[in-house]
Amino acid sequence: MLYSEKVIEWIKDYFAKNGPTCNAIIGISGGTDSSVVAALLVKTLGKERVIGVLMPCGEQHDIDVSKELVQLLGIKHLIINIKEPVETLKAEIESKVGKDPNLIDAYKTNTPARIRMTTLYGISALYNGRVANTCNLSEDYVGYSTKFGDAAGDFSPISAFTKTEVRIIGRELGLPDKFVEKIPEDGMSGKSDEEKLGFSYEVLDKYIRTGEISDENTKKRIDYLHKINLHKLLPMPAYKKEN
Repeated sequence: MLYSEKVIEWIKDYFAKNGPTCNAIIGISGGTDSSVVAALLVKTLGKERVIGVLMPCGEQHDIDVSKELVQLLGIKHLIINIKEPVETLKAEIESKVGKDPNLIDAYKTNTPARIRMTTLYGISALYNGRVANTCNLSEDYVGYSTKFGDAAGDFSPISAFTKTEVRIIGRELGLPDKFVEKIPEDGMSGKSDEEKLGFSYEVLDKYIRTGEISDENTKKRIDYLHKINLHKLLPMPAYKKEN
């Protein structure tokens, strides 16, 4: 059975148990992951039950790719610009605590991601929805996601698959190469994922699946990122009351 067929069956089962009449709400970035998940949802639920949300933060240089995807899939979509709430929150926080140049990059990336997820849940409440998580195994393994941002969601169709495998699913679904092979980027830093990580997804995916890696320094970096970011994947630690 193809990867895509297995995931489609899983999505069917999820909605049968957790919302037989619910819609799927998905943030559309135009990247490989959201494109593949959107295509899986349309294949599973039909285009009438999938709502895509485009969330630029001001000007988004590649938003036309997102628009092409929702047109290709024929799904209802909303465009909600999050720049104003991001800037308002940033100004309010800085007015109270000042600016910390050591944290500015993390803030610029993580805050928009969390406001995007807030937006998705707001829309989900209005459209009787379930929010799709679009993270893949490669990103999760090294913590390349924002806690309570893109790492959140109600169901996660591709988190068991590496970036390489997600591309395979995209090809199985017949998505055009422009969506399947798009260079991954966060849309905020001006750098690709691989430039920020310091290694390629090809190297990372091989290491995840086989344990094989040729460069010892890269291995150490991957292991380090995996260790310090496990808190994003594990349940929240909670104090247990003793009798």
